[in-house]
Amino acid sequence: MEGAVTSGLLLALCWALAPSADAQEGLCYEQFGAGKCKELLGEDVPKADCCLNPDYGYQPRAGAPCQSCRQAEWSDWTPWGPCSVSCREGVQRRSQTCQGQGQCSGGLRRRWETQACSLKDCCPVMGGWSSWDPWSSCSVTCAEGVKRRIRRCTEPAPVCGGSCLGHNSETVPCDTNKICPTHGNWGSWGQWGPCSATCSPEEAGPKPKQRRSRVCDSPPPSFSPPGFPCSGSASEDQSCTGLPFCPVHGGWSDWQQSSPCSVTCGMGRVMEKRLCNNPAPRQGGNTCPGLNTRSYFCNTKIPCPVDGRWSEWVEWSICTRPGYTGDITCQEIVGQQKRTRVCEGRSPDGKRCVGSYIHIRSCYNMFRCKLEGQWSDWSSWGLCIPTCGKNP
Repeated sequence: MEGAVTSGLLLALCWALAPSADAQEGLCYEQFGAGKCKELLGEDVPKADCCLNPDYGYQPRAGAPCQSCRQAEWSDWTPWGPCSVSCREGVQRRSQTCQGQGQCSGGLRRRWETQACSLKDCCPVMGGWSSWDPWSSCSVTCAEGVKRRIRRCTEPAPVCGGSCLGHNSETVPCDTNKICPTHGNWGSWGQWGPCSATCSPEEAGPKPKQRRSRVCDSPPPSFSPPGFPCSGSASEDQSCTGLPFCPVHGGWSDWQQSSPCSVTCGMGRVMEKRLCNNPAPRQGGNTCPGLNTRSYFCNTKIPCPVDGRWSEWVEWSICTRPGYTGDITCQEIVGQQKRTRVCEGRSPDGKRCVGSYIHIRSCYNMFRCKLEGQWSDWSSWGLCIPTCGKNP
């Protein structure tokens, strides 16, 4: 029925202008998805060659909008955006983008859909603080510390996610009038001493060592009251590193083709590899600089299959009741409406469209019919006005 709101959702369409015509030569990409080109295949490629594969993307020049080689069609809906309010009823929206060569329905670029949303059925109400609890004891047994007291957000308690303004605790300084002991702490480690040998043996066995030390003076432990001495060792040893071995730096072998053309239609890639074995790095030598793979594009000059795609649905037919000889206009009699669509653009070796070409639904023929209104139940009584004062 015209003017009806489907499933309680308010639908709205917002359209943007279509893009300008493509140039003849530009940048060819192996993939096109989610409205973006991916994996550059080649530059200065004729558009006709690039679009032998309808799954590719095409860009007339760097920085220009990227378009799919397919005929224009609407993208999937984006996820629903956030609700416009944090409590009670608001709205959220999502959009579709026209992608591909040519124009989508209406010759425009983008459309929007909105729906009602509600994150919470109620809005937050602030609470009130209880009285402060008594102060706690001092947090330390010597020198200065703090005392703490707390209160609770219960008078009244907040409603629907509300809270109380301010903090639920307070602290104040306190002094025990007692001196605390000073515990020892290690100073920084000194420099490593020389190695016990000038080279490292290749066979298994003891390795050359070097030593460093530290002093318990940051600070030293107090005598009265007595503090704890530093824990742990005043020195440590480690094996020497970097003793001479001649490094051998790696070198690349010749490039070798590792795969044929990646596609049997349209444009693809040929991969080449090389090994870091001429010579291989050893004894701490540097590995080979640069990449071990590279690719260049290949053109089969063979068009790729094009799968069929559904056209837009045509308008719903007039609501009628099949086999019923009377007129159901403005009658509470269930009828039927139908609409159809066409599978377009399929090449002989492409896939057929998935799904049905026809859509049938139940309806009532109530367009511009006069219907008698009916009162709802009375709402609750409002507050008395005025709220105070003498009776007349």
